[in-house]
Amino acid sequence: MSLLRIHLLITTTIAIVHSFQLHHSNNRIHCNNNVNRQHSLQLFSTVEKTDTETKQSSEDEEKYVIARGDGSTGGGGIPMKKKQQQQQQAQSVEASTSKVDSEEEEEEDGLVRPKVVAPMPLGRPSWFHVPAPSADEKSRYAEVKDSLKDLQLNTVCEEAQCPNIGECWNGGTGTIMLLGDTCTRGCMFCAVNTDSKPPPPDPFEPFKTAEAVTKWGVDYIVLTSVDRDDIEDGGAQHFATTVELLKHANPELLVECLVSDFQGDSNSVATLAKSGLDVYAHNVETVERLQKFVRDNRAGYWQSIGTLEHAKKAQPDVYTKTSIMLGLGETDDEVIQTMKDLRSVDVDVVTFGQYLRPTENHLSVVEYVTPEKFEHFKKVGEDMGFKYVASGPLVRSSYKAGEFYLTHMINKEREEGKKSSAEKTD
Repeated sequence: MSLLRIHLLITTTIAIVHSFQLHHSNNRIHCNNNVNRQHSLQLFSTVEKTDTETKQSSEDEEKYVIARGDGSTGGGGIPMKKKQQQQQQAQSVEASTSKVDSEEEEEEDGLVRPKVVAPMPLGRPSWFHVPAPSADEKSRYAEVKDSLKDLQLNTVCEEAQCPNIGECWNGGTGTIMLLGDTCTRGCMFCAVNTDSKPPPPDPFEPFKTAEAVTKWGVDYIVLTSVDRDDIEDGGAQHFATTVELLKHANPELLVECLVSDFQGDSNSVATLAKSGLDVYAHNVETVERLQKFVRDNRAGYWQSIGTLEHAKKAQPDVYTKTSIMLGLGETDDEVIQTMKDLRSVDVDVVTFGQYLRPTENHLSVVEYVTPEKFEHFKKVGEDMGFKYVASGPLVRSSYKAGEFYLTHMINKEREEGKKSSAEKTD
C-alpha cells in the first residue's frame, strides 16, 4: 500500500469520528434545551391541574410510600413442600414431566413457612407505635426499674425485648422472669439467652419477688420463666413457692404464671396449678404445622395443649390461657383450627399478637398481619366461647391492658360464684 493511500485512509477516519462526535453533542444540547424549556414552563405555569392529573399525582405519592417500605411488600416466607408420600407419588410420573409436576405439587396449596435470613417485608406498617419509657415524675418507670435492679430480678420485658415495656413500666408493673435469665431451649423466635447448663436458680428469688411486687402495690402480677429442662420438676416448686409467698403478703393479689410445658410432666403441672395461682398460662406459640420450624424440638403442639388440659383438671377453678403469634406463614383456617383445639380442652383466654424478629439470627417475618385481621380472629374467638380474647399487632402474652380486663373478669365471676353459693345454702 502506497504512502498516499495510507494518508487518505487516516484522514477519512478522523473526519468520520469528528462528524459523529459533533452530531452526538448537538443531540445532547437539543435534549437539554427541551428539558429546561419544559421545566421552565412547569415552574411558571398558572394553569391549574386537572382532576386526572391530581389523581395521578396522588397515586404516584402512594406508590412512593409503598416503595419506601410500609410492610405491605416483600417477605412471603418459603414455600412448603407436600408430604413425603405425595412427593413419592410425583416421582412415579414420567421423567419428561416429573420435574414440572413436582414443582407444581409443592406450591399448589400456597402454604409457606418462616426461615432465618429469608426476605423480610419492606419496613414496618404505620400501626406499630408504642409509648416510650417516660421521664415524667408521675411515671413509675424509674421506680420499677430501680426495684428490679436492687433485688437482682429479671423481667421478660427486657430479656425478650417486649415492645410494650414503656406502657407497663410507666404504669408501675412488669412481668418478672423466674429461674434465671438463661433458657435450656433454643426456639427460633425468642431472644432470651440459651445454654444447656444454666446457673442454678437463686433460692431467695421467691422472697425477692414477693418484696418487689408488694412495693409496686399492684393488684395483678404475671410471673414467667425460661425453660429449665435441667431441673427435675422444671422449676414447678420454685414457682409454687413464689405464688404462696405473694398470696401470703396480699391475699387479694391476682397471680398469673406463664410457664413452660414442664416436658409434659403432669405432676409438675399439678404442683403449680394447686399452688393458689389464679391464671395458668402456657403458650402454644403457633399453629400445628409450623411448630417444628418455630419452637425447639422438645416442645410440641399437643404436649402444650395437654398441659393446659391437665392444669384445668388438677384445679378446675383456675383460668387457663395461651398465646399465638401471627405473621409466620399460618393460614386463617389453621388459626381457627387452633382455637377449636384450645376450646376442646376448655382454655379460657387466648391472645394474638404480631411476631417481630428480635435479631437477624431469628426467623424472618413472613407478613405483617393487618389490624382488621386481628379483629376478625377476636370475633371468631369470642363466638367460640373464650371468656376473653386479646388480639392486636402489639398484644403480648402479658401486658397491662389485658391485666385490667382479666382482673375485672375474674373478680366479677368469683363474686357471682359466692352469691350463687350463698343462695343455695339459704
